[in-house]
Amino acid sequence: MRFTPQFLDELKARLPASEVVGRRVKLKKAGREWKGLSPFQQEKSPSFFVNDEKQAWFDFSSGKNGSIFDFVMLTEGVDFPEAVERLAAMAGLAIPVASPDAARHEQHRKTLYDVMELAAKYFADHLASRAGARARGYLADRAMTQAAQLKFRVGYAGADRFALKEHLGKHGIPVADMVEAGLLVAGEDIPVPYDRFRDRVMFPITDIRGRVIAFGGRALEKDVAAKYLNSPETPLFHKGDNLYNFATARKAAHDGAPLIVVEGYVDVIAMVGVGFAATVAPLGTALTENQLALLWKMADEPILCFDGDKAGQKAAWRAADLALPHLKPGKSLRFALLPEGQDPDDLARSGGRLAVEEVIGAARGLADLLWTREIEGGVFATPERRAALEARINALAAGIQDEVVRRYYRQDLTERLRLAFAPQGGSRYGGGGFRGQAGGFGGESGRRFQPRTTFTPGAAGRIEPRRGQASAGSQTINRGPYQVASPHLANSPIMRGQRSAMSRREALILQSLLNHPWLLHDHLEEVAALELAHPEAHRLRAGIIAAFAHDHHHGDDPSEQSEKLRADLEKAGLSEQLQRVERAITTHAVWGAQPGAAHEDVLSTWHQLVALHRQSHSLLRELKDAELALGEDGSEANIAWLRDVKARLSEVDGTEALIEGFGESSGRFQRSM
Repeated sequence: MRFTPQFLDELKARLPASEVVGRRVKLKKAGREWKGLSPFQQEKSPSFFVNDEKQAWFDFSSGKNGSIFDFVMLTEGVDFPEAVERLAAMAGLAIPVASPDAARHEQHRKTLYDVMELAAKYFADHLASRAGARARGYLADRAMTQAAQLKFRVGYAGADRFALKEHLGKHGIPVADMVEAGLLVAGEDIPVPYDRFRDRVMFPITDIRGRVIAFGGRALEKDVAAKYLNSPETPLFHKGDNLYNFATARKAAHDGAPLIVVEGYVDVIAMVGVGFAATVAPLGTALTENQLALLWKMADEPILCFDGDKAGQKAAWRAADLALPHLKPGKSLRFALLPEGQDPDDLARSGGRLAVEEVIGAARGLADLLWTREIEGGVFATPERRAALEARINALAAGIQDEVVRRYYRQDLTERLRLAFAPQGGSRYGGGGFRGQAGGFGGESGRRFQPRTTFTPGAAGRIEPRRGQASAGSQTINRGPYQVASPHLANSPIMRGQRSAMSRREALILQSLLNHPWLLHDHLEEVAALELAHPEAHRLRAGIIAAFAHDHHHGDDPSEQSEKLRADLEKAGLSEQLQRVERAITTHAVWGAQPGAAHEDVLSTWHQLVALHRQSHSLLRELKDAELALGEDGSEANIAWLRDVKARLSEVDGTEALIEGFGESSGRFQRSM
């Protein structure tokens, strides 16, 4: 029996080598690989290694190596066709039915890949041409760099109804192939097939081997019926069986990057741009079971990062319901809750890597999300309503197919119920002890339940914070899961949004520019390149650069320059941002950032602030890498690395403290007056 390369590739994509080998060999994680004892001969020290990225295994004791097919043939004594059949059964794939036309169909598929590649090149060339100016403007507004556009092969489909059709026709592509590839719209009621994608920014979708199999098109006009249009189902493309950026993300996840799922193409590109290479997106549909299976092949706990609106909330709930029956020991989902009204693209552009890390780092577990949904806005004043809640909770747990996971979910949710309605103060029905993250169970990582915030029933039985114990981070159940977050995230700048405090160092940098705009003459590129974590700092920096470029010159008096700059910023609607800078600076001892400081004080303070800011951002990135390395390998070297990074971060904080009072304590204050 001859199997098509596509079918064999799909088997490999669904079955990591470690999963196949692990059925016969006890494997242990060893860095990026797995190791175990050879199944082919007796040995005491492991010399058998499995590499999921290469989809291969190596037995150094016997010299044998190969693919998952070779392993099954060697260990089970079967030939290649039977090995494929056994692996197909393991993956839940049906064996393709052989037919006289199989070879012809396979050749035709290769032709369709060629058609899609030609289309992708055409769209990319069209984006770079004069006709693509408007599309390039859209991408510039989304802060998508040219490097990112080239990496993801972004293109543009013009408004002409037959442009692509004519282009492919010149290359000898039959119209029937264009239709079959999903590039043309055709039908009995359409006398002349025409281009499916018109006046849209184009995002090629590739398979696990990097071949273009479909497109997603983003409309430039606002009044079109569909803002995003995807290719239809074709012989190459089944939208529920693939993920955008799948091939690249699989390698990045194998290398230790967190696997993150977002909703759209632009979100993926933005997340990759700030350092999250293992980011993927569904293809115009809600997450499917097949896509969930692909995610779990790449990571045990993918992080779903949805838009901070009602639609994003519903998408998170759908994903939770989809995953629940299929949970396995160690296999689950986590949910990163974005600030209201933001999507991952907004977050990455406004806050950069650090803002994304903060939200991703506070991702919530699946059980926590489901519990929050069930109690959101709930009124539990009567036994009947509390019984109804318990029935819903029990039904959720009962839907889990794996017996072990089901048992632990029942324990978890039962504990949440007990704490939510436990009697308080001796009153038989005064119940309401509700602890943790919106009823969160502190044992997500296997630790014992740790009560944090206590809640009691309020009016009409709603669960609310008990008097005297509410904090800035505590949230009532009624506000919805995008406000019911962990105390850490609820208090973080990214979740508090407009109410958040800007970091002191960023505020000092901005204050220096506001009081000494002449710094921009020699440091404009340096200012523009600074990584600012707070969205409002980012916005104010842009306003300062724009105002300076239009209205301020070398010849102006420094104090007049500063006054004019502030006036222009207030006219631009940035008064609140100016006040936030002032509120973030709790001491005026940094003389070099104040009005009237001597030129040399200003420059010395500026250079130190910028150097410390850059060093801090670099160390925070290194800290993340060190933590990931230690999680993979708890060696003494990795422990020492983590300690060293933390020590250097402390040194940065200590050095920053030295610039306080720099001009004043050195006597420069008096000399400058």
